[in-house]
Amino acid sequence: MAADSRSPVAPGPRLAGPADVAVVTALVESAYRGDASRAGWTTEADLLDGQRTDRDEVAELIGADGSAIVLLEDERGLLACCNVEHRGTVGYVGMVAVRPGEQGRGTGRRLLAAAERHLRERWRLDVAEMTVLRQRPELIAWYERRGYARTGELRPFPYGDERYGIPRRPDLVLAVLRKRLDGSPIGEGGADGADRASSVS
Repeated sequence: MAADSRSPVAPGPRLAGPADVAVVTALVESAYRGDASRAGWTTEADLLDGQRTDRDEVAELIGADGSAIVLLEDERGLLACCNVEHRGTVGYVGMVAVRPGEQGRGTGRRLLAAAERHLRERWRLDVAEMTVLRQRPELIAWYERRGYARTGELRPFPYGDERYGIPRRPDLVLAVLRKRLDGSPIGEGGADGADRASSVS
């Protein structure tokens, strides 16, 4: 895809450090919560109030063993970020955020590719996993186009823990998606693909 003619070619991805905590937190909040997030299509403002993350969580994700935050930047600063974690035999990808006004221009694809490259090259992992609110079918469909598959596994949303937001409805649940990083398929869970309830890991 050709670079956006309004800006120079973006620099390569890098990993966040302690000095990035504030800007990462602000970007994630702007992409998921409040009226500002409605400028992009990843908003959860119709499903959740409250925060998506905070500085303490971001600092912990940056500093923990087996965890990192991948950043993409442009001439105006932080453009996109996501968290990657080494979880046993799978690599977790979460907190994917792109500046709301820049969504739909290929940045999310670049970010996801950088995250998956980190999982393969740094941690030698073959499978990426993520959880997405089942009530966001358009977002799940976007990840499916990137090679992720619904496993059929469901995990409960952490009701009562306002660190993850204040639900606006009682039926939120997280769908588990996985992708083999070698390109081979992952079938939907079980012989019939039926949803399975699971505790949050």
